[in-house]
Amino acid sequence: MKQFTAFMKKELLEQLRTGKILIFTIIFGLFGIMNPAIAKLTPWMMELMNDQLAESGIIAGSIKVTALTSWTQYFKNMPMALIILLITYGSILTSECQRGTLILLITKGMKRWKILTAKTVFLFSLWTAGNLLGYAVTYAYNAFFWDNSTAGSHFLAAFCFYLMGLWLISILPAASAFLQSATAVILSAGGAFAASYLLGLIPKIHNCLPTHLMDSVELLAGTADGSSYTKAIIITLILIVINIFTAIYSFNQKNL
Repeated sequence: MKQFTAFMKKELLEQLRTGKILIFTIIFGLFGIMNPAIAKLTPWMMELMNDQLAESGIIAGSIKVTALTSWTQYFKNMPMALIILLITYGSILTSECQRGTLILLITKGMKRWKILTAKTVFLFSLWTAGNLLGYAVTYAYNAFFWDNSTAGSHFLAAFCFYLMGLWLISILPAASAFLQSATAVILSAGGAFAASYLLGLIPKIHNCLPTHLMDSVELLAGTADGSSYTKAIIITLILIVINIFTAIYSFNQKNL
């Protein structure tokens, strides 16, 4: 446990020194602010465009903005934060393998599985903290300007997207145990998402796939029931566990 804690501290200090944690704090915080801000500014922007739209034969009526508008924007912004995180940390393991720094740690008695687990826990913690920050900021502003009850199960919807993000993030250490370059690792996560999305075109298994969790935005308008995501949640959790165990086993066998 001491080795794991020491490596976690080392990982945290390294990320603090490089400023990545500060950057992601700003990114998630800004996205949290942008959601209600864009919703609040939408009527004003439409008024500015009314003359141009009228010239094109389009008449825009009055727009009613509620917390639902802001929560819908939340699900448009958070995927971008996830993509940035995946790209930024695609090299979290491969870079150290290439530099040879992990060999020094292992020769000093550091267990491989502790190294990989610490990095995975760090990534999960960063994604969790970022989601909590973005969600809390959006919720607070929505409560101030409108009423969050006008949006349906916004917490469950946000949790579903958060879980899908964990699944994609869990692919990073699993792919890093096999591959040598950060680009290949990132492409592996993108390939897994694409495969899940394409398989989702098959109606019989659509509700069982991780990418179905992105449809949780439908919970906001009440056009979907929370129980329809149960299978996808269970299977996504199983896939996350499989990715972690695959990463640990493969990294233990990897020739550094």
